[in-house]
Amino acid sequence: MSVVHNIGALDETIAGPRYIRLQNLIRDAVKEQRLGVGQALPSERELCDSYGLSRVTIRKAIDGLVEDGLLERRQGAGTFVMGRQAASGTSRVEKSFAMLSSFSEDMLSRGRKPGNAWLDRAEGAVNPEEALALGLSPRSLVYRFMRIRYADGLPMALEQATLPGWGLPSIDAVDSSLYDALDKFGHRPVRALQRVRAIGFSEEHAELLKIAVGDPCLFIERRAFLADGRAIEVTHSWYRGDAYDLVAELSDT
Repeated sequence: MSVVHNIGALDETIAGPRYIRLQNLIRDAVKEQRLGVGQALPSERELCDSYGLSRVTIRKAIDGLVEDGLLERRQGAGTFVMGRQAASGTSRVEKSFAMLSSFSEDMLSRGRKPGNAWLDRAEGAVNPEEALALGLSPRSLVYRFMRIRYADGLPMALEQATLPGWGLPSIDAVDSSLYDALDKFGHRPVRALQRVRAIGFSEEHAELLKIAVGDPCLFIERRAFLADGRAIEVTHSWYRGDAYDLVAELSDT
């Protein structure tokens, strides 16, 4: 029986990026021991031919699993299964700063089930701070979203996002993934500026996440842009410091 057969077939009825679906197929194969520890994966070319995906998509899927410690690249030998820890969802989450992705995409790419509980969904006139960040005129319409983000049912972060009114047809256009909604209407961001600060959780935020006041928090401010330079998103996120590692790839070029 071939290794590709052990991995399984992509389910085209499932929504979401194909690289994430391939990642989850490989995770399941390791978790169910259809792929054993130390077993080699097919080459990128074989995976491209078998799944009808581009080499870029295959490499993106493999890169995420290598980052999580599920797979290991060995110079001149190929890619091998390391173990089942990353497939089980028990490891810390590594949030990459090298890739512009949503919380839902981050969780799905790591084999976890994303979820959210809405705290507030409102529309109104832009305030001065939002107008400056989004480049909007006074009294422009904005949509505001506040929610708790979950992974496998566990509260992981608080997220407060503001979008210009022209970015979506209505506030109800957002279901579970903000970026899915923006992508659907042609306004998914292509780049972002992010700032991270280490703080302690306030009493209000700690209560929402069911953790202790003062527990470590990664406070992330993001301003995201379209290809034409317009700002499409301003988001403030409070991530649990005991559950997240921030990872960035650096080079001298």
